[in-house]
Amino acid sequence: YLARKFFSLWAKKTFGQVFPFKARGFYDQKILKKIFGEWKEQWTVCRERKLSLRADNHYRHLLLKLIFKAWRTYVCQQQGKRNKYYIAESHAKKQTMLRTWQHWLVYVDVQRTKRGMQSVAVAFGERSCLRISWAMWRRQHYQKCSGHKMNILALQHWAQSLQFRAWLQWQELYLYTQNEKQKDTRAVTHHQHWELRRCMGAWLGYLNLNRVKKRQNELAQEFHRSRTLRRCFSDWQLSWECRRRMHAHQRDLEKQAARIALWRVFAHWKHYVVLCVEEAWQCDLAEKHYKCHLLLLQKFWNRWKSRL
Repeated sequence: YLARKFFSLWAKKTFGQVFPFKARGFYDQKILKKIFGEWKEQWTVCRERKLSLRADNHYRHLLLKLIFKAWRTYVCQQQGKRNKYYIAESHAKKQTMLRTWQHWLVYVDVQRTKRGMQSVAVAFGERSCLRISWAMWRRQHYQKCSGHKMNILALQHWAQSLQFRAWLQWQELYLYTQNEKQKDTRAVTHHQHWELRRCMGAWLGYLNLNRVKKRQNELAQEFHRSRTLRRCFSDWQLSWECRRRMHAHQRDLEKQAARIALWRVFAHWKHYVVLCVEEAWQCDLAEKHYKCHLLLLQKFWNRWKSRL
């Protein structure tokens, strides 16, 4: 009981209010905080990488969907163009056949009329005795018939040429309309792709900005914690120096050697605490220093017990 009592008194005078097990606990807590911070940073990096991969997959699927939609629209347009072309071609053929049939019917009626007129003229020529008048009339009738045939052929040629010219104009207008529609479709597709690229670039810039801000906040918090720890340690050191100076005047000359030994032990312990605060990431060096510190404390404890 006396040994425990004097040991507690010596520990209070030597270390103040901070005992070695508390310092060890504070050191372990700092190590755990540092390891947790590194693990949290690695987890954040992995999560951002997963989000970027998901964004790339979503952008790729969206591009494939737009390409498939544009291809399907183009195929439907091509099918509609082919159907319209087949309908127009069949309609042109039907119109040509109809006009040809109508002209053929008119020609048959004219031929029947001519044949009737020729039969009447032959009967009249047989009944008439004036061969010269009959010859002149036949010549004039032949000239009229030939002129009428030439007029009919000219009208037919003019109608066919006019129909062919109208068909060419309609075909040119249809091709021009289809080209304009394709240009509009391409312009819309290009605009959509450009909007998607701009949105993707803005989203990536926003992610980078958030990452930089998060890193700056973490650095500021770490600097604030380190600064607070240094200020607390300096305040504690000043208070400890004041108490040590007050007790130093009350001690006797017989305990001068013990006070020097205790001051050396305190200097080593203070150096150990500063190294733990400023260089926490050097775990191996801290453990070696802690072991040396424990060996030194054991040596002076044995010396103090022997002197006691």
